[in-house]
Amino acid sequence: MLTVLRAGLQQFLAFASLLVIFVFFSILSPNFFNYGNITNILFSTVVIGTLALGTTFVIITGGIDLSIGTGMALCAVMSGVFIVNAGLPLPVGVLGAILFGGLIGLINGLNVAVLGLPPFIATLAMMLVAQGLALVVSNSTPIYFDQTPSYIDISIGSIIPGTNFPNAVLILAVAAVIAGVLLNKTVLGRYTYSIGSNEEATALSGIDVRRWKIVIYTLAGLFTGLAGVMISARLGSAQPATGMGYELQAIAAVVIGGTSLSGGKGSIVGTVIGALIISVLNNGLQIMSIPQEWQNVILGCVILLAVYADRARKSTTA
Repeated sequence: MLTVLRAGLQQFLAFASLLVIFVFFSILSPNFFNYGNITNILFSTVVIGTLALGTTFVIITGGIDLSIGTGMALCAVMSGVFIVNAGLPLPVGVLGAILFGGLIGLINGLNVAVLGLPPFIATLAMMLVAQGLALVVSNSTPIYFDQTPSYIDISIGSIIPGTNFPNAVLILAVAAVIAGVLLNKTVLGRYTYSIGSNEEATALSGIDVRRWKIVIYTLAGLFTGLAGVMISARLGSAQPATGMGYELQAIAAVVIGGTSLSGGKGSIVGTVIGALIISVLNNGLQIMSIPQEWQNVILGCVILLAVYADRARKSTTA
């Protein structure tokens, strides 16, 4: 019961921080609080938020995944290869790109669980591999979806009549619901928390930790594949050189949302709030014409505060 209350308080504090930041920028800039800008904030949250959903599972186990950024770029390229180059039907191409992300996650899981490589090293190696393959497969040139406008509509189109509300935000919402159900209502979620809390005890209780780690990293890869589809649909092209840096923002969203880097604690709701905090910060600072380098400084300070808060919670409960 106490653990549930602490988790609820954690989410409340993250949400309260989001509201404070939102009110702060609304007061400073009259252009911040309007429908168009709110939509832009939600739209800009999609890619980071989607990556962060899968990363939440990995970090709760006490692991890390540095390959999600370049893996996303590779999946975007593969969507172009499937749909534009190979001429596959749109649903098949989209599914193929998402499953390719699952393959990347599967390899990460095998490296971590079977070969026993540290997650940092295993996913760092995959980050470099994915970065290189994205350039090789695409011949270092973007793949454009000009002839398949329905693919672009996956992100920037709108199925809600009479609005300009982008489909991408709805897809993120559905993905978050699915991730939340998996984490809170299934065996996968229980084992994710159990592995992160005490991996040795989990193994001694008869749970095949290696198998479940493989499943968890594969799941994270599927979200990476979905993010690849979303970013390429948003841009109208698969850009092989994109991806670097997205992993840091996704991990930051997870940490800011209250997931512990040492594992065992975290939530999908917190992760979504963390992703929104990053988007609101970036948007508000841009409206205020703050230089990009100072935006990075501020975001770094926010991450440090989030990690310090996590440390403080642990020392209090120890």
